[in-house]
Amino acid sequence: MAEQKATNVHWHEGDITREHREKILGHKGATLWFTGLSGSGKSTVAVELEGTLNEMGIVSYRLDGDNVRMGINKNLGFSAEDRTENIRRIGEVSKLFVDSGVIALSSFISPYRADRDQVRELHDAAGMDFIEIFVDCSLEAAESRDPKGLYKKARAGEIKNFTGIDDPYEAPENPEIHLHSDQQSLEEEVQQILSVLRERGIINQ
Repeated sequence: MAEQKATNVHWHEGDITREHREKILGHKGATLWFTGLSGSGKSTVAVELEGTLNEMGIVSYRLDGDNVRMGINKNLGFSAEDRTENIRRIGEVSKLFVDSGVIALSSFISPYRADRDQVRELHDAAGMDFIEIFVDCSLEAAESRDPKGLYKKARAGEIKNFTGIDDPYEAPENPEIHLHSDQQSLEEEVQQILSVLRERGIINQ
């Protein structure tokens, strides 16, 4: 857990609650946390889901690993410590989206179980829905896709601490949703997620 360095700061509650905002939007806020190897299809399914939700009139916002590292987390590298801080910050940002009544689609490798659990605890403490989505894909399939050419560079030693090659990936033990992107169609994956969102009362369509 990151150290609280600022002193004399206090949380200010507003008069408008999350429930007020959710009533206006017509659905609940939630964080959908996509985790999996590079090339597993996290961003692909998140983009497709965002489009489907938009067509349904449901407000969501996609937080993508590379996009965030070009902005709020551009001062972080890929050491274990920086990965932990990367995920901590995204957990806090996701929580803000949920508080606004929006469905946050957070798509990050997030290889360490403890980091993901910390984000879950952050949401649990605030009474917010956190849905871990394991985008499962064999290393062979992910490496064969290699959309960014990263595996090739990692195998050549040009990238260090690359998840799945010389850095570990700790798969979720009990994810709310378990996708098999090397076996399912994109449509099947999206429908599986929507089914869970309905079951949990996050959406009612």
